[in-house]
Amino acid sequence: MAEYKITKQERQAYAIAKNIKENQIVIVGTGLPLIGASLAKRVVCPSCHPIVESGLMDCSPVEVPRSVGDNRFMAHCAVQWPNVRFIGFEANEWLHDEDRLIAFIGGAQIDPYGNVNSTCIYGKGDYVKPMTRFTGSGGANGIATYCNTIIMMQHQKRRFMEHIDYITSCGWMDGPGGREKVGLPGNRGPQMVVTDLGIMKFDEQTKRMYCAYMFPGVTPEIVQENTGFEIDCSKAEVFPDPDQEILRIIREEIDPGQAFIKIPKE
Repeated sequence: MAEYKITKQERQAYAIAKNIKENQIVIVGTGLPLIGASLAKRVVCPSCHPIVESGLMDCSPVEVPRSVGDNRFMAHCAVQWPNVRFIGFEANEWLHDEDRLIAFIGGAQIDPYGNVNSTCIYGKGDYVKPMTRFTGSGGANGIATYCNTIIMMQHQKRRFMEHIDYITSCGWMDGPGGREKVGLPGNRGPQMVVTDLGIMKFDEQTKRMYCAYMFPGVTPEIVQENTGFEIDCSKAEVFPDPDQEILRIIREEIDPGQAFIKIPKE
């Protein structure tokens, strides 16, 4: 069998899977988080429970769906609920102070404390007349308010900024006690940022982002060069690549149609 040459997207998907815990309830959308959650469910931690906003619970699709409304989600899910029950389920977990939920969100900009902007880029304008307007929060603001989150971003200086234009989804706000000051629960918040360069985490004391893991071939200089603020890489370790069997499962079983992971032609 020919040896697979790993892509950046496969590294990210594997990193996602490795950071999902046993028995964790995983709120996913489409894209790489779904690839990672599917991989976790199959081989990394089968006891996790992916759920989607269309109301499907404990999903284990045979092949990666294209959207949260794709019928492929229904084939092996435990429960098919309407959307309102999904929202109620999240709220129930929060009211009982359970810490089993982890959710994936993304955006256009992120600051050192994990605040995410997916609303607009001002440029020379403002909120009313921005340079670029995006689709906005969707469910991300509510998720970031009441759930621990893993943020997905491409690691670029124009995305990792000291000050973002608009806070769509709250992180640790301005540091320790920042969430509590604005009326948000302080025992929830961003846990990490998975990028194409590695895994960024948040210091328990300062709540500021630091580089915890770099993917093979990435250096601290590369991370800093692509970050628009000072980022500590002194504790960074190399995150190991998946083995060939994991890559085979991703390519041949989870995403054979390359819906979300594009494999370059040799």
